Amino acid sequence: MGSETAVTVRFKGQTAAGKARLETEVLHFRGGDLKLSIPFKQMSNVAARSGTLKVTFPGGIAAFDLRQAAAKWADKILHPPSRLQKIGVKPDWRACAIGVDDEEFLQELDAAIADLSIGRIVKDCDAIFSGVAKESELARLPHLSRITAPARRAAGSGERRSAARDRQSAIHAR
Repeated sequence: MGSETAVTVRFKGQTAAGKARLETEVLHFRGGDLKLSIPFKQMSNVAARSGTLKVTFPGGIAAFDLRQAAAKWADKILHPPSRLQKIGVKPDWRACAIGVDDEEFLQELDAAIADLSIGRIVKDCDAIFSGVAKESELARLPHLSRITAPARRAAGSGERRSAARDRQSAIHAR
């Protein structure tokens, strides 16, 4: 996410001008004597009304004057993108996973794409997810990138997809 903007915040009788930053899992504010870091998991209520984002969490209620961005920030907090959405995974992909030992990730990936090969590489795959435990294993990445499918038409868009961009965003290193 990484959205950042200048805001005024009201919290526990204080009003402070500063910067709010919306990260993947945390809303930060820094300004004057007020510093807040509110993890999404701790938020019990999030609402946007009249340009103000109100966040209820165990420490109280913070009101962020975000103007037209308030609704967008509330939506990002309430519906954060999945990690597969962040890297651009597409439902029609054929993908391979080599050396990936994160079972939860593999199950999530398998459910999100057309075909997943685990432990072996298939020809013309759209992406290869490679687990890397030590630096020496990085040497295999250039070889793996040559195996992915060439650029092809994106369904319904009429624009060329960039195979290089797809390959780059699909490499999963831990």
